[in-house]
Amino acid sequence: MVWLKPKISAKQLTIDPPKPQEGRHGIAIAVCVKDEARYIEEWVRFHQAVGIRHFYIYDNGSTDETNAILRDLLDADRLTIIPWAGRMTDATTRAPLSGQVIVFAHAILNFGGAYRWMAFIDVDEFLLPKKGLTVEEALQAVGDFPNVSLPWHMFATSGHETPPDGPLALNYTKRGADPMTPKEHVSNFKCIVDPCEVIEVSVHQFKTRAFGDLTVNDAGKRFTRRLRRSPDFYSNRFLQLNHYYTKSREELMAKLARGWTYDASPTKYRDKVLSIVKSVEEDLVEDRAMVEFIERNHIDLGQLVRKAQRAASSNRR
Repeated sequence: MVWLKPKISAKQLTIDPPKPQEGRHGIAIAVCVKDEARYIEEWVRFHQAVGIRHFYIYDNGSTDETNAILRDLLDADRLTIIPWAGRMTDATTRAPLSGQVIVFAHAILNFGGAYRWMAFIDVDEFLLPKKGLTVEEALQAVGDFPNVSLPWHMFATSGHETPPDGPLALNYTKRGADPMTPKEHVSNFKCIVDPCEVIEVSVHQFKTRAFGDLTVNDAGKRFTRRLRRSPDFYSNRFLQLNHYYTKSREELMAKLARGWTYDASPTKYRDKVLSIVKSVEEDLVEDRAMVEFIERNHIDLGQLVRKAQRAASSNRR
């Protein structure tokens, strides 16, 4: 009888942290993208307004105007685009390797030494300062602690059947009431870390050299990575992570049809997404913190997003 090793997805990488460069400062974002032309300008403009110093864009074969829009918005001092084909498997075990984990590790090792902070989010996620104007001002509450975990605030369709006119961040104001719900896949975190302290990388959690698996919420309260899922960990007093998970119902259906770049099972992906949406929409609250922040600070989210929406609407007709 032949015993076969199970196909276990490799979801963590250990690394040696980069050395801090002299004068390192600011915060960078590393993100994977593919065909994000509809909303990428809004996402970039917002994060520029909240103080992001540099965008590391790992492009997984975009065929739309994503890269052209990025280059129109950002100069070389603020933008690095890395072509990135992300599907890989281990030759021995045939286990799929997480493309996002490899991206995050690559960003830390190759670019992290220049920055005080690096954020690892997606382009449907926005870092919303609740205190101050910038993300760095909001992070003052955590002091020098190198590992910050921000819970998802999950926004669904807000009743939109088709993409509405205007910016995403102004149109979607209804989210799941409990960011710490224990339901699988509905509750999770994204992280902002000191890249020069990271020794283990995954999509939703990190380890650091001095503090191991300890992490803090936005108010600086320390928990282990496992215990951060307890209700006591929750805080959005200083910094909130908005996750615009579905957008409109039409866009949700398109998302399901496309599948996920790193998931070989379209059926499994579809079932998971629909389960998440159902859980989020069972208990909704109105959250206008993003709208109020944008209006209060007169943030310009740009015009190309509206052009892209009109073009998409014309194509549907």
